[in-house]
Amino acid sequence: MNSQTEKLRLEGAAGVIEAQRDLPPDGAASRGVAVIAHPHPLFGGTMDNKVVQTLARAFVASGWTAVRFNFRGVGASEGVHDEGRGETEDFAAVLAQVAPDGPVAVAGFSFGGFVAVNALQALWPAREVQQVVLVGTSVARVVPPPLPEGALERALVVHGEADDTVALSAVMDWARPQSLPVTVVPGGGHFFHGQLPLLKNLVARHLRAG
Repeated sequence: MNSQTEKLRLEGAAGVIEAQRDLPPDGAASRGVAVIAHPHPLFGGTMDNKVVQTLARAFVASGWTAVRFNFRGVGASEGVHDEGRGETEDFAAVLAQVAPDGPVAVAGFSFGGFVAVNALQALWPAREVQQVVLVGTSVARVVPPPLPEGALERALVVHGEADDTVALSAVMDWARPQSLPVTVVPGGGHFFHGQLPLLKNLVARHLRAG
């Protein structure tokens, strides 16, 4: 993401996990570690996706350490795609190694949002998850579980009004039973083309208020 980005090689159930870490600027103390998951590997999703990088920039600008990683079978990460099951294991493995203790944040875009929700379910009883950021969350083919009750007030869910990959109506159907607010970007598509600065500001504003 920048010249100070640290490349990591972590260990997962399927082998090596390729990851990158960015620290808050100017040596500032970190508020915690945010782990950010990328979109669907079978459709070109990687940790270098522009929305994923935008999320990382928003976390770093808000005083967090941001860690992005490639799911199994992507880039230098070993293994093969596992339809979300193994990817949830990857998320948990990354978080356990880059943030064995202290406050954490869980974030994801598209398929990565689906994985982040599933990882959150496993994390919630044992870890202090301070922030949850979900963008363009995949809820159509396989519906993720609801957020843990205590996570609702810590969550930011952002979706594009004109998303033609994951329909806004599907996200509303998932959010409605939880009374989970959804921030809708007018005219926004799945990848927020031309609206990434707006997305960054939305996320940063939420993080600073939290």
